[in-house]
Amino acid sequence: MPEPLVVFLPDEAATRRLARTLAPGLAGGGVVALAGTLGAGKTALARALIRVLTGNPDEEVPSPTFTLVQGYETPQGPLWHFDLYRLSDAAEVVELDWEEAVAGGIVLVEWPERLGPSLPADRLEIALALDAAAGTEARRATLTGHGRWRVRLAGLDLTGLDLRGRP
Repeated sequence: MPEPLVVFLPDEAATRRLARTLAPGLAGGGVVALAGTLGAGKTALARALIRVLTGNPDEEVPSPTFTLVQGYETPQGPLWHFDLYRLSDAAEVVELDWEEAVAGGIVLVEWPERLGPSLPADRLEIALALDAAAGTEARRATLTGHGRWRVRLAGLDLTGLDLRGRP
């Protein structure tokens, strides 16, 4: 099992810093699996990543909870933002062009556990959790690189992130 990296996110500014840190690792495409309970900050991190990757800090980024997938163009190629909360069967992901997205773009997926066996082995998993002891906005992000993401994650410049992780 890869060694996880825990980042403390006291507020949305820290979430945006994390997005800026992760963006260079997505230059060649890749899958980012965003896990966590409702309200843990999955969509906030996805929104920050999309804005960094499109180069537009004002990019309109609606949650794809009802559409299930939203697409964006970035200088690095297509970006797909999936929210699989309403998926009832992992096989339904085929109808959302999942295979096309994974084959040639940047993929952000909320509720990745709903993918079952379609979850790629090469992925960056980010488990987000509320950190109520540190304040109402505080989150903890546990980053785990799987497959090629082990090297990508190790190569990122982590300057400016709070790696205390908080217990």
